[in-house]
Amino acid sequence: MDSGFWKKLDRPFFCLAPMSDVTDIAFRTILAKYGKDRENKNKVVFWTEFVAADGLANKLGRKKLSHILEYKEIERPIVAQVFGANPANMKTACQYIASLDFDGIDINMGCPDKSVIAQGAGSALIRTPKLAREIIQSAHEGIKSAGKNIPVSVKTRIGFNKEEIDTWIPEILKEDISALTIHLRTKKEMSLVPANWEHIKKIKKLIEESGKDILLIGNGDVLDLKDAKEKAEKYGCDGVMIGRGVFGNPFFFSEKERPELAEGQIERLEILIEHVKIFERELLLPKHKNFAVMKKHFKAYVNGFTGAKELRIKLMETEGAKEVEKIIREFLKQK
Repeated sequence: MDSGFWKKLDRPFFCLAPMSDVTDIAFRTILAKYGKDRENKNKVVFWTEFVAADGLANKLGRKKLSHILEYKEIERPIVAQVFGANPANMKTACQYIASLDFDGIDINMGCPDKSVIAQGAGSALIRTPKLAREIIQSAHEGIKSAGKNIPVSVKTRIGFNKEEIDTWIPEILKEDISALTIHLRTKKEMSLVPANWEHIKKIKKLIEESGKDILLIGNGDVLDLKDAKEKAEKYGCDGVMIGRGVFGNPFFFSEKERPELAEGQIERLEILIEHVKIFERELLLPKHKNFAVMKKHFKAYVNGFTGAKELRIKLMETEGAKEVEKIIREFLKQK
């Protein structure tokens, strides 16, 4: 088994979670520019938004979904996440993804979205372990048919309606995977209850018993980089994946001390302008996404200082980068 870039990472390492309509190329570019540097380049791994294997299995779908699989060299190492429940389509999709020179491919076996579950994909695969294993095998076949040799990883949950670590996780460990990310809740729990990090110890023991050298990544309720480091040390996982905690913080993955929200407001607003411009150039003008997708970042960037609420209200009425920049410039002039 070729573990590729995984074994070159410092431990603990930190991962950007795949979040639909959030971790697009614009957001990742900003996070890479302000959070990835020489000091931590071997500590941070980016994931793309998840992409449908069924869509990538045909040329029309591939054209429609291509923007999800675009990335910049500054983002490396970067992993493409794919979901699906059709082994043949998974093979075709992974053949295509591997041809794009990603550092790795991750299979989503944890998404709780109803439309994904209806396809038998995402967390639905927890209920069909035999199919889940076939999906992993198909991913490897696709990579091999592309003439590539990149690692496959899996992201999943501790169970579907209840905790079923002892029956579900060993099935995944039978296959050729280099890393396993565990969202420490069941599908049923969604994000309604706190993530139970105590489960990491049990999962780590199962990996040890498998005799395989598989990296374990914990996921759920990580506040900041300090919290991520503390969780990795306390529970013994190799890496920590962060989702909602990165919102509005371009410096999340940086080891450098940054000013508090109020003190750093000018810098953050300048970066928001930059973020919007990248979004418009890469995703809006090519009509890949609606500007409403960008607006979900406004609340995260614009908070913690006097006048933030009023500024957010104005920004929510914008439809493009020029309007955003104009409103922010006018706000800063008053400071």
